[in-house]
Amino acid sequence: MAARSGQRGYIERKNDWWRVRFRLDVPGQARRQYRAARICPVKGEGALSKTERQRRALEIIAQEGANSKDRFRQVEAESCPITFQEQSEVWLANIATRKRKPVKPHTLRSWKSHLAWLNPRIGNAPLASINNLALRNLVSEMSEAGFKPKSMLNYLWVVKAVVGSLVNEEGEPVFSRKWNHDFIDLPIVKGQHQPTLSQDEIEQILDQATRWCSTLFAILGGTGMRVGEGLALEVGDLHGNVLCIRQSLYLRKLDTTKSDAGMREVDLTPELAAMVREHIGDRSTGFIFSTRKGGPILQRNALRVLHGILTGMGKPKLGFHAFRRFRVTHLRKNMVPEDLIKWWIGHAPQTVTDEYSKLKHDVQFRKHVAESVGLGFNLERELCPVVPQFSVMNDSQLVVESSQRP
Repeated sequence: MAARSGQRGYIERKNDWWRVRFRLDVPGQARRQYRAARICPVKGEGALSKTERQRRALEIIAQEGANSKDRFRQVEAESCPITFQEQSEVWLANIATRKRKPVKPHTLRSWKSHLAWLNPRIGNAPLASINNLALRNLVSEMSEAGFKPKSMLNYLWVVKAVVGSLVNEEGEPVFSRKWNHDFIDLPIVKGQHQPTLSQDEIEQILDQATRWCSTLFAILGGTGMRVGEGLALEVGDLHGNVLCIRQSLYLRKLDTTKSDAGMREVDLTPELAAMVREHIGDRSTGFIFSTRKGGPILQRNALRVLHGILTGMGKPKLGFHAFRRFRVTHLRKNMVPEDLIKWWIGHAPQTVTDEYSKLKHDVQFRKHVAESVGLGFNLERELCPVVPQFSVMNDSQLVVESSQRP
């Protein structure tokens, strides 16, 4: 179905009437159908001049929507035979290879898992039928299945993205949906579980952790960096009391940081920098946290250690973002400038004013602030630079050979 150009119609006389003939798009048909409408009588009351007949013909064509782009797009959408599952596969393939705003493997993996649940339910439905009513039915089914509000929001976002990804030859969306969250009955996300750690809890974790884990957990709590960034650190990334973050680790692969803002420098307190140097020892290359063979330590292995410590403390399990929340809270309690917090944490500027501020380039000021606010917890233990020796038996069993505490 190609884009339509404007038409003025063909005016003809049939019996005692002047009529205008024009073509109109019809759902399900590639060719437009001919339509005819009366303009006026040839003679007598209501008769019009030639110019008036032409003007009236254009009014009739406009009323019927024969030249309307909206009608054309509506007919194009109603005639679309593509199913939700077919378009979801195209959408996944496009976002996995696009150069603008590339998607991280972890995000792509999450969206695939969402579609694994969605496709058995709406995969065979035509894309044209995925509307507010279809989403309302999905919300009802997810509620019965025990989905949390945040999860519902994430799943429906994927549905909307798939529907909106179908475009015509002009790059315009075929389905310009106006989503009605009230009609869909989408629950409001509030009171989301975001666990954090206290000073005492971090100190207990560091006290019970093995040598290499103590250093890792201290870095996470003392900088707020993401765990993937911490595990991807190399010996050459430490320059004095500054850690340069240039990459991230996901599963067994090195990748770029989560966003451009993730490429940054994080200033360490003197005691944390000394702890990292003690852990590195006389090594000049390789990962700061490495296995016996020199490879990076996987996140799931570090998480098992953290969960084991928390269980021994009688605390519920939590993820590494708890260290990140602790650091942001500590910085704000100490009145650190917001744009410097964003720089250290790896969040992008949000306003023009944020872009104007150049605090991140003032190395001396950053150093002064880092030393003034401190870590928010104490580093009292002396740690030896022991490299962890891993022997991974399977996905559920991890053996740490050189991890005995002194």
